[in-house]
Amino acid sequence: MSKKKEIRRRFRESCFERDKYCCVKCGFKSSKDRAEQELDAHHITPRTEMPNGGYVKENGISLCSVCHVYAEEFYSTGIAHKGYSVEELYLIINSSLEEAIKASNKLIL
Repeated sequence: MSKKKEIRRRFRESCFERDKYCCVKCGFKSSKDRAEQELDAHHITPRTEMPNGGYVKENGISLCSVCHVYAEEFYSTGIAHKGYSVEELYLIINSSLEEAIKASNKLIL
């Protein structure tokens, strides 16, 4: 496995584990075995705006496919879906942009 794929895998697993294999917005429950197919590890702040791509749990949140569309709405329209702003998503996982940047700076690529 390439280093980049390994970093992405760890990112997804750390988000899913922290969020107990559930969508943190609607509560959809998955399992460790099905999480890859049923959940997305959404980057709260886009990878392009984060040091080292922001592949850290402080910048990730587990969402089902429907909730992931709502979270992505901001990036296509400039207006966040109610309850899905960057700030609201960070609050749900007890993180912040500052914490995410700090953790991302520690990533070794």
